[in-house]
Amino acid sequence: MFWWIYNVVFAVGFALMAPYYLWRMWRRGGYAKSFSQRFGIYPDVTRARLKARRRLWVHAVSVGEVYVALRFMELYREEHPDIAFALTTNTSTGHGVAEARLHDDDVLLYFPVDLPCFVNRVLDAIDPLALVLTECELWPNLVRVADRRGIPLVLLNGRVSDGSYRGYRFLKRLFGMLLDRFDLLLMQGQRDADRIVELGAPVRMTHTLGTAKYDVATRDSSRIALIRNLLDTAGIPEGVPLLVGGSTWPGEERALLEIYQALAPAVAGLKLVLVPRHFERAAEVEQDLRALGVNYVKRSELQPGAPCEHPADVVLLDSTGELVGLYAHASLIFVGKSLFDRGGQNIIEPALFGKPVLFGPHMENFPVVVNDFLSADAAIQVADQADLQSQLLTLFEQPARAQTIGERAEAVVLSKRGCLARSVALIEAVRLYDNGSKK
Repeated sequence: MFWWIYNVVFAVGFALMAPYYLWRMWRRGGYAKSFSQRFGIYPDVTRARLKARRRLWVHAVSVGEVYVALRFMELYREEHPDIAFALTTNTSTGHGVAEARLHDDDVLLYFPVDLPCFVNRVLDAIDPLALVLTECELWPNLVRVADRRGIPLVLLNGRVSDGSYRGYRFLKRLFGMLLDRFDLLLMQGQRDADRIVELGAPVRMTHTLGTAKYDVATRDSSRIALIRNLLDTAGIPEGVPLLVGGSTWPGEERALLEIYQALAPAVAGLKLVLVPRHFERAAEVEQDLRALGVNYVKRSELQPGAPCEHPADVVLLDSTGELVGLYAHASLIFVGKSLFDRGGQNIIEPALFGKPVLFGPHMENFPVVVNDFLSADAAIQVADQADLQSQLLTLFEQPARAQTIGERAEAVVLSKRGCLARSVALIEAVRLYDNGSKK
């Protein structure tokens, strides 16, 4: 009866949300690609590829999780070169990242709607040796059906945010039934492990390994050089004070622009680059730029080797895939989705470049990482816009302190790596599968 109720509620909710998803597909572009895959419908050639090799199914919801999944797959393949993978993702951005980096033997698919008919269809097509879910992707029908088929279940780089914890506790009976089916739960921090056990996960199957985000942070030299050329084109030469607002959300761009205007008279030559988390918000950010009378240029208007006639004070990055290269040229970095109540974003990538990283009070989605950096005095958490402005001014006026914080940040990243190697080793140690069934 319980599962019947869940399926009815989920189906009704999915039908009600369908117009929103259709609108998002139109707005974001590319989101409708291979839409039929969400219902387990694949071309014959895809089905043939899936059947040609034994595979692990790895699911990663979006971009951050996809990077973790790809690195895990790379390490696992080193130990088992005969094993291939089916990788699923929920978003077009995650799909794009995976598509550009996927191994030739692997198959990339969109994640199916979590109803038994579609889940069974996908499991029939992939026939996985094991199912690896990243972070906290607990899809009830997928977990239940996979377990019934004897498919081993692994939670990789698991975490339980404050919001998820509240929701899971409200539905503790449901999630207790799901978590009890897992063969390994590899959690980021001790708090995550304690919470997942409280919700019903088997203690002996739960391990604390740190966060895999450290393992996937990289320095891409080709992107670094490209961004240097673009900044020169925009009239931002090397060596000038450069503040980068990375992966900003609504309200944060306006705050950074107001801070920029306040700091510019005190910090000679100061420049600002804004990088909205969703590039399609560029037109919205432009409204703030025009309202404040800021001299700006968009990334889409820049061509390497063709300098702007009027050098810009602010650059609006209305593109994707270039933020990491930009971090290498920043003096100071603010990581967005943190000034207001949105849960925060990954600070590890900018830290790897040895740059001072600042973020707001709302980093609920990254408690382990935030603690790693703050306990080492390797980053600065601000209370609000006024505090951010004050901290930025202090760091611009005290470059030696800024350099020290940046060096500590890089050291934290390098010292915390190894989670995914430990994950592979644990999967090896418990020998999860034998001919596709639980041992």
